[in-house]
Amino acid sequence: MVKLSQKGSNYQSYSDLISQITEGQVDSLILNPSRREVYVIFSNGNKSIIPVFPNDQNLLRVAQLTRTPLTVRDIKQEQAIAGITGNLALLTIVIIGVTFLLKKSASVANRTLGFGRSQERIKPEGDIKVFFDDVAGLSSASEELKEIVCFLRKPEKLISLGARIPKGILLIGPPGTGKTLLAKAISCEAEVPFFSIAASEFVELFVGVGASRVRDLFRKAKEKAPCIIFIDEIDAVGRQRGSGLGGGNDEREQTLNQLLTEMDGFAENSGVILLAATNRPDVLDSALTRPGRFDRSIYLSLPDRKARKAILAVHARSKPLSLKVSLDDWATKTPGFSGAELANLLNEAAIVTARTNQLNIEDNHIERALERISMGIASTPLQDSSQKRLIAYHEIGHALAATFTPLADKIDKVSLLPREGGIGGYTRFWPDEEVMDSGLISKGRIFAKIIVALGGRAAESIVFGNSEVTQGASSDFEHVTYLAREMVTKFGFSSLGPQSTSSNNNEVFLGRDLVNKRSKVSEATNKKIDKEIRKIAFEAFFKVESLLKSKRALMDKLVAVLLEEEIIESKRFYELIEDLPNNHAL
Repeated sequence: MVKLSQKGSNYQSYSDLISQITEGQVDSLILNPSRREVYVIFSNGNKSIIPVFPNDQNLLRVAQLTRTPLTVRDIKQEQAIAGITGNLALLTIVIIGVTFLLKKSASVANRTLGFGRSQERIKPEGDIKVFFDDVAGLSSASEELKEIVCFLRKPEKLISLGARIPKGILLIGPPGTGKTLLAKAISCEAEVPFFSIAASEFVELFVGVGASRVRDLFRKAKEKAPCIIFIDEIDAVGRQRGSGLGGGNDEREQTLNQLLTEMDGFAENSGVILLAATNRPDVLDSALTRPGRFDRSIYLSLPDRKARKAILAVHARSKPLSLKVSLDDWATKTPGFSGAELANLLNEAAIVTARTNQLNIEDNHIERALERISMGIASTPLQDSSQKRLIAYHEIGHALAATFTPLADKIDKVSLLPREGGIGGYTRFWPDEEVMDSGLISKGRIFAKIIVALGGRAAESIVFGNSEVTQGASSDFEHVTYLAREMVTKFGFSSLGPQSTSSNNNEVFLGRDLVNKRSKVSEATNKKIDKEIRKIAFEAFFKVESLLKSKRALMDKLVAVLLEEEIIESKRFYELIEDLPNNHAL
């Protein structure tokens, strides 16, 4: 088919066209009636488009007489095909758009209907590979939970004795003590499915969603019984109802009510055990913690030295630890560390080792990791000699106060290397392990802590004068005030006698104090409390100031060594002071 085009055409008049056709100068004609034009191809190769009359009989007659080829072209069919094609394309676009909108609407509807479904993570039987042997340092808690494994494996023995499977077990302990790890170990040892969900996932914007999710969770659990449901941080949904301003949160309380109903509505020995973890048992609703719902509460405390060694040994299995590293020593140096913090310690040590391109983790790598965790990232060493000297006296003041004060903690390290966060230097101590394990602390030990905390300011005052002391002791003063207030208001270690005057405000339920404005302590008693706190602080300051004045020569010697070496380890520190005479304690 010839495509009509005006490109390169030679336009002529109609009369000239008739003459040229008559003279035989035209090879062929293509007539387009709908456009009233004819496409002319001349003998010399030129082309032209010339308008013609509608139903031009003259042109047809002349072409016939001269036997010039004439083709009549009708584009109506082409226009019809183009119109149909355009309509089909438009219809296709409309259909695709409608389909997309329907799918989008269905997706939104599914999500809306899925609000009431629980978002638990289901671990099938045998999928979890955590055993009681992997949970180090929690032997007493593990023994308690082994009974639950017995319930799930052989319930017939207990049923024959008239016993029933506990409906709920509450794991209580500080963060990082292994509550979630214990729950996984129970599921693995019992070889049953394990449902895990965070309590915060129950509560949504829409009222009733949380209760629906609770019902859905327990329905799924009953279908797979025997099994374990683990709810982490249950205090997010299990707080006391009607507490604080406004009476509480309706959605959370509805969710809690549904949880209480599901727990108390279990069929006897159904094989579904609810495990929950929290570090805030004091805020839980009493209806949740009563027997019949949470039948048992297992307390997980921070590990002691022996337990810390076992935990370090577990996490050291997968790390290339040098044979020179003693886990006993590092267990001693990490009092108060939780299992998660000990795991993080070895992980940071491995990172330090990789940074130094070494193959085995050495003691110095763990030491650097411990300092980074406890003190922060190392900063640029101090260059100002006067500032460095002042910080050195401040830290040596702490160290000497601890050395010559009975019942004070031992020195582990004195450092002048600054840390990010405004720490110009630090003195690290070894807390008494027996005291920490017993949970009891005497009046003398608390007073010794106050004396040691004030040693830095006392040293600054003695050496530089009261006009040159700095704000470096501000955190020490906060610690001193806290300890002194505890002595006076809670422990009865003052002239106020054996009484508790602490307010015990519960910060979680804001507004209780606004409702109950009556104070437990009178204004006169508050003045006596403030007076006793000042008395304890000043007494400790005068004692440590007197001590450091008598040890001025030793203090100057230690400061000179610290300025030169920047770090004094425990062994080196005690070697520097053991040969000097008159090193008596307070």
